[in-house]
Amino acid sequence: MVKMARPSPVRACYFCASLQAMPFTALIPLFLVLQAGPTGPARWSFSVEAGAEGRVQVDLKATLEPGWHLYALHLPREDGPLPTVIRLNPGKGHTGLLEVSGPEPVEEMDPNFAMLVRHHSGEPVFHAVTTRTSDAAFTLAGEVEYMLCNDRTCLPPVAVPFSLEVPSASK
Repeated sequence: MVKMARPSPVRACYFCASLQAMPFTALIPLFLVLQAGPTGPARWSFSVEAGAEGRVQVDLKATLEPGWHLYALHLPREDGPLPTVIRLNPGKGHTGLLEVSGPEPVEEMDPNFAMLVRHHSGEPVFHAVTTRTSDAAFTLAGEVEYMLCNDRTCLPPVAVPFSLEVPSASK
């Protein structure tokens, strides 16, 4: 099952504080970018796969417009952009988040932060793994939080929730 979700703004950050300090006219291009589509320059799709030994994997696929990138799961420094974060909500049927992985990121100098960063563009796919606690079907919910930039500007971080039905395990 694939679900699409609408992002929602999340926590404040250094970047967001600098946005508040900008004159209104400087923000007009940013508002135009945010209005470009229902989810801006990124769209997410989610799917779930139940595997052997109770392993359950969520695949989180971002489709980014050309020129845009999101940051890797792990960044070399904490004083720049926010990394991509994947969370699973506590719930019945699973043990919680055990492992998160993603594609190999590109490492390069980012002109927005004047520092070396790791990022993804195109259609990166991330994976979140948990283990089922019973054979019964359950709902697996969570979110992906990410920050988008191009070579001239960055957008505030957003979180996109997901909810997927994991079928019962066959014996």
